[in-house]
Amino acid sequence: MDDVKKKYLFDIQNAICSVEGYFEEGKKIFSEYEKNDMLQKAVERQIEIIGEAVNRLSKMDPDLKITNARRIVDTRNYVIHGYDKVSNEIIWSIVIKHLPLLKNEVDVLLED
Repeated sequence: MDDVKKKYLFDIQNAICSVEGYFEEGKKIFSEYEKNDMLQKAVERQIEIIGEAVNRLSKMDPDLKITNARRIVDTRNYVIHGYDKVSNEIIWSIVIKHLPLLKNEVDVLLED
């Protein structure tokens, strides 16, 4: 794998680690997230970074195995361009359900 692809994978990995670091270990609580505007914006920014990195990777290597790559890019676009309609519930579901899967996939890709 070339260095540019690795850089984008590291960017994704770092963004996911940032999101994980925003929460106390084992205490991802939606009501706390929903009350904290700064936390929401920080998570949204990391999702933007993830989406942009996945977009660039997809253009470089369309066969790269990232589950739901197109949906990740679409989410990035939604957060950026639909900033006034971002749903806390959707972002939360990404944090809880989808980021752990993406993290595992990126870890595997970086190991190869």
